[in-house]
Amino acid sequence: MTIQPGPRRSPGVGARLLLAQALVLLAGGATTWIVAVIVGPPLFRDHLQQAGLPHSSNEQFHAEQAYRYATAISIAVAIGVAALTALLVTWYFSRRLQRSIAEVASAATAVADGRYDIRVSPLRLGEDFANLSGAFNRMSERLETVEATRRQLFGDLAHEIRTPVSVLRAYIEAVEDGVKTLDPETVAVLNDQAGRLVRFSDDLAALAQAEEGPGAVAPRWIDPRAAIATSVAAATDRYADKDVELSFDAVDPLPKVWADPLRLAQVVGNLLDNALRHTAPRGHVELNAAAQPGKLIITVNDDGDGIAAEHLPHVFERFYRADSARDRGHGGAGIGLAIAKALTEAHGGRITAASRGPGLGSTFTIELPLTR
Repeated sequence: MTIQPGPRRSPGVGARLLLAQALVLLAGGATTWIVAVIVGPPLFRDHLQQAGLPHSSNEQFHAEQAYRYATAISIAVAIGVAALTALLVTWYFSRRLQRSIAEVASAATAVADGRYDIRVSPLRLGEDFANLSGAFNRMSERLETVEATRRQLFGDLAHEIRTPVSVLRAYIEAVEDGVKTLDPETVAVLNDQAGRLVRFSDDLAALAQAEEGPGAVAPRWIDPRAAIATSVAAATDRYADKDVELSFDAVDPLPKVWADPLRLAQVVGNLLDNALRHTAPRGHVELNAAAQPGKLIITVNDDGDGIAAEHLPHVFERFYRADSARDRGHGGAGIGLAIAKALTEAHGGRITAASRGPGLGSTFTIELPLTR
């Protein structure tokens, strides 16, 4: 049986700093000693001769001996004091550096174990280490946000899927037990719940594609009026069925924009669907498009449910509902606005929501740059 040797532990950063400092001091001391031995005595001898001491005299010999002795002691003391001071300072800073590195390493291990709330204290060792601690903390915050979003996403997915699946299962069991027959009413319910699952799956796929960023769009120079008119035409029948008036007004001509016509139509269509869900029969939805310096402005304004101030910052979040019960009755999955936001930002634009409060309608505004 062969026993494999364990991994050799390399010296830490503190030991390396001490070793490097010792080598520098050794090199400096050796250089000083060599220079003093080679250069010093001839110069001292010349000065003695200029002072009138005869060459090879006892006075010159004793003076040179005293010079060498004094030089040796001075260099030894100076090197010793310098070495002690340098090593103490190096030891102090190496300990600080080791503690800081150990803290970052421990925090990184904690993050790897799933503790995304961990943070490191500021490393007061210069700008580079300050940038390191700041970058690590930002990474931890981002991972914590992503983890929270992931947990919420899975919870929302399970919640959204549970309702139609439960209805489908209940109806299928009722048909199997003979409680219900497969009449047109039952088939309609089954088709409706199956359709909800299909729409939900399609919406998730659309959201995943939209959040790819610029890769989700294939832009070209287009007339935005045509893309907007496509969305209006697609929504007209749904608005008529609910008896909600839809009006479209745009300046003529609208400037061309660098955009994907299909995706732009999808954004506007999602906003129109959202306005329709939250507008009561005999309500009114206005769609407007106009140009401002450097950008195209598209607004969708309705006189429907409105949005409370505390909900406005969250309306573009996935699965967010200001009133869960009400919105499920409207049939929305809660990701249409998230898709609209992702696609708008993929075009380099932005989308905002405004409302004067519940019952006072809402306004969604799209801003697209007119430059490529």
